[in-house]
Amino acid sequence: MTNIENDTPVDNGEKIETEAAEAAAPAEDANEELAQLAEQVAALQQDLLYARAETQNVTRRKDKEIADAHAYAATKFARDILSVADNLGRALAALSEEQRADEAIKPLITGLEATERELLSVFERNGITRIAAIGLPLDPNQHQAMLEIPSDKTPGTIVQEMQAGYMLKDRLLRPAMVGVAKAG
Repeated sequence: MTNIENDTPVDNGEKIETEAAEAAAPAEDANEELAQLAEQVAALQQDLLYARAETQNVTRRKDKEIADAHAYAATKFARDILSVADNLGRALAALSEEQRADEAIKPLITGLEATERELLSVFERNGITRIAAIGLPLDPNQHQAMLEIPSDKTPGTIVQEMQAGYMLKDRLLRPAMVGVAKAG
């Protein structure tokens, strides 16, 4: 609107309100934009933390797998060599007292016994241990029941060992094959 007398614009307050509204709109837009950017930054920070945690987990798993591979690399060989130990033990157990007293084969027996001691020593150095069985309750994680034997022992107690069982560190190499006491 203009004043007719001097053609000067008349200020009736409309222009000031419009300018204030126009100035407030960019401020609100800027605040909204800042809030969106802050949310994006928070989301990215969270994603970064998850990625770091996942990387640490993968690294830990890899390190454990490498350690296990080193610790249990000889498992197959250890299983194979157990049959040698079994046969050596059977050979020594099969000798009668008369054969042990015979001077002609005494050096052979001494050599077999020394070989068995050395083999057991090698087992011990490499973390291979024999599983205890006789007189213990049956543990399906370490023992394999082959038969039930009538006995005065508590049912489920191991009364006979047919084949020794072995552990490699904390893993089962071979279960002990055993006979357990039968109820009744």
